[in-house]
Amino acid sequence: MQKISRLKRDLQQLSTEPPPGITCWQHENRMDDLLAQILDGADTPYENGIFSLEVILPERYPFEPPKIRFLTPIYHPNSDSAGRIYQDFLKLPPKGAWRPSLNISTILSSIQLLMAEPNPDDPLMADISVEFKYNKQTFLKNTRKWTEKHAMQKDENSGTQALKGACLKASTTIYTCEVELLPSLNFWLVWFRFTLKKQIINTADWAHTEKV
Repeated sequence: MQKISRLKRDLQQLSTEPPPGITCWQHENRMDDLLAQILDGADTPYENGIFSLEVILPERYPFEPPKIRFLTPIYHPNSDSAGRIYQDFLKLPPKGAWRPSLNISTILSSIQLLMAEPNPDDPLMADISVEFKYNKQTFLKNTRKWTEKHAMQKDENSGTQALKGACLKASTTIYTCEVELLPSLNFWLVWFRFTLKKQIINTADWAHTEKV
């Protein structure tokens, strides 16, 4: 029950106080698990890329950290070819820094920050780490190439449809989101605006909740 109660609170927070450029919704077939998308900000090699992630919550969440991986291929020293993310806040002490007060919003925001500020001294991909530290221009070039190949839509219409699909899926869980495309000199920018929508979700599961 603690997991369900905490998950409900996490989703409500994501609805009422959404981090900029981040959206998250419950998995269609596994309501305990989540899917998320991160739109990275300007002035990074991931700019305009939309990166999808999978968030799997263990039974002891929030006393154990969620397992999170990128579904969208990303060129980054702290994420490997399977999408795994190597960060202290995703590991239990004493080796990690996970604590129950962390929530899904905080974690996704931290991953977004990690995208903008990689940690080359604690990498999963040693070759990319070396490139980041000693050949920054090559790193930026390769990162941009990967982002354009894997994380960008080919045109504005397909990008709009992809995000509308994500928002439609989100609206069937706990909140709805509205996609707004703004003009851009090079590509298109996407800003997420969320509106909390009162819905009853799996009444049997949420009927009795308790705070962690």
